[in-house]
Amino acid sequence: MHVQQMMTLHPQARGGPGQEILTRCVEAAYDCAQICIACADACLGEADVVRLRQCIRLDLDCADICLATGSTATRRTGANTPTLIRLLETCAVACATCAQECSMHGADHPHCRLCADACRRCEDLCRQSLMALQATVQ
Repeated sequence: MHVQQMMTLHPQARGGPGQEILTRCVEAAYDCAQICIACADACLGEADVVRLRQCIRLDLDCADICLATGSTATRRTGANTPTLIRLLETCAVACATCAQECSMHGADHPHCRLCADACRRCEDLCRQSLMALQATVQ
């Protein structure tokens, strides 16, 4: 809710349907980053941590990419559309990859199942934001 308020109140906010999707994407990216960090930490606490090594790596990579994407998408003064497009593309790929890995562990580790859900939501909103952003530059 605070992200939406802040982005709406920004003097350079452009409004329109793309703005709403981008705002939801920012919220999802920050949410996904937090959940990925928590999932990585929970994986480190599991007895089978060696089997979860790739999951931990992908969780942390995804969290970093989500944070960068959320931060860049939040900035409304001026525009850096090519960079934002690349970040949204990269974030969608990182989220899809992380969701796939976490899904493999979801039956044994509920935190991985929750992380996979957050990653899929973020991936979906990144792709929606990409379509909206690309429609404005064409």
